[in-house]
Amino acid sequence: MNTTSLSAFEIARRVRAGELSPMQVLEEHLAQIAAVDGIPGQLDPPAMDAREEQKVHAFIQVTADLARKQAEQIQAKLARGEDPGPLAGVPVSIKDIFCVQCTTTTAGSRILYNFRLPYTATTVARLEQAGALILGKTNLDEFTYGSSSESSAFQPHPNNPWNTQHVTGGSSGGSAAAVAAHETPLSLGTDTGGSIRQPAAFCGVVGLKPTYGRTSRYGLIAFGSSLDCPGPMARNVSDAALMLQVLAGADPKDSTSSIQPVPDYLAALAEGVRGLRIGISPDYDHIAYPDTETGEMGIQAIQPEMNQAVREVAQVLASLGAEIVENVPMPNARHGIPTYFVISRVEAASNLHRFDGVKYGYRTQKPVQDLSELYRVTRAEGFGLQPKLRILMGMYVSAAAHSAHYYQKALRVRSLIRADFERAFDPTGPYRLDALLTPTTPTTAFRRKEVLRDTVLMQYSDQMTVGANHAGIPAISIPAGLDPQGLPIGVQFFGNDFREDLILQVAYAYEQATQQAPWRQEVPQALRATEVK
Repeated sequence: MNTTSLSAFEIARRVRAGELSPMQVLEEHLAQIAAVDGIPGQLDPPAMDAREEQKVHAFIQVTADLARKQAEQIQAKLARGEDPGPLAGVPVSIKDIFCVQCTTTTAGSRILYNFRLPYTATTVARLEQAGALILGKTNLDEFTYGSSSESSAFQPHPNNPWNTQHVTGGSSGGSAAAVAAHETPLSLGTDTGGSIRQPAAFCGVVGLKPTYGRTSRYGLIAFGSSLDCPGPMARNVSDAALMLQVLAGADPKDSTSSIQPVPDYLAALAEGVRGLRIGISPDYDHIAYPDTETGEMGIQAIQPEMNQAVREVAQVLASLGAEIVENVPMPNARHGIPTYFVISRVEAASNLHRFDGVKYGYRTQKPVQDLSELYRVTRAEGFGLQPKLRILMGMYVSAAAHSAHYYQKALRVRSLIRADFERAFDPTGPYRLDALLTPTTPTTAFRRKEVLRDTVLMQYSDQMTVGANHAGIPAISIPAGLDPQGLPIGVQFFGNDFREDLILQVAYAYEQATQQAPWRQEVPQALRATEVK
């Protein structure tokens, strides 16, 4: 038996019972990484042959020595009769946007290529305390700016394990790929406009964005400070619930973390959906985008299989006793991306000011005349295209001459998006939803390089997901089938504030009811190539 096919829950159970050694689990997952991942992302990659080009390339660095020390510590606890934690011996990968002591944290950018941390992010520390083995740092869009993971300064970028000619999605693309390719059963990602859920949908895994403040942001290199949410990525809903149980809770190091009590997420899974009200909105069956010539909002249908998947999921839930509520209006969903475009860039520009070549990270080797020139040349060389675009746009829309027209207006529209969800979930309102069901993405994974240079089109791949970030509510993406090309389809459930337990409950009910579906018997291309079952 190869442990790479086991769930995180099962690995932890067997390690705690003494049926598996943490070192065996570790070595088998390291062997899987060696078999399917290929060369790690790097600033100046060597030329690749056709075989190497088809590898997954989920990682920037593999931290095998760190993981072996952790495995030895877990084994020692077991020998002493101590509880090694709920994630005992479970391999976990970490998106390379989280600080981990004694590793480099690059954020996928040249400007942080040599940045080593004296401390560890709270979320990662909680995983370690729970007995997880930290196997490595996964690749991502530079500073998380993108929806395909192609913009990383560390190449090769991750490829989709289901078809390596397609992207993983982003920005947590390396994390999604590592989970889908059985390199780790769990991965820690971040979601700013859909960056956990969109790659989870593209790669056929489960991705959960918690309520804002449910998980700590301490030790996370910020993109949009009012939007960023760390969260779990897993191959099934139970594992996502298990990981969230470890991550959730107040953190005195993060003033934005919530003191709301953390429920028992695993216990909630068995509650079923009978009597729950699940909504479907016509405002999520298309993409709305501004026509640059007329200024009017254009409408484009999403891939037909996405809407079909939503209907099929609704039918399954109805058969389990849920009440499906049709035609829930979400009129401000169409404004999610323009609003995100403004707010996220203002916050990104502010957060990027700290990277100046003085305190840490990359510094130009060219001779400079003064500090101002040092900043300018270092940033020109260290930042890629996406950070530069966000700095320019963020400074423009937040300038005194433009703030009222752009930034202040965007903040007001964000309140309207929040109000749509409040009305949908209001227990005394007309809809009284427990969850809202929508597609996760407008399409399945697009081909590599297909939209890399089209910033606007790239942004609109997040139109279905971004509303949860504006509203601060939780949302989970789960697999719901395959399209005719064999690429995964994802659907998502939005929930009310701090009701991660409820959306996990609904997602689990669907997952269990469809265990024998033919599409669930299919495996990613990367696994077929290595004959891993």
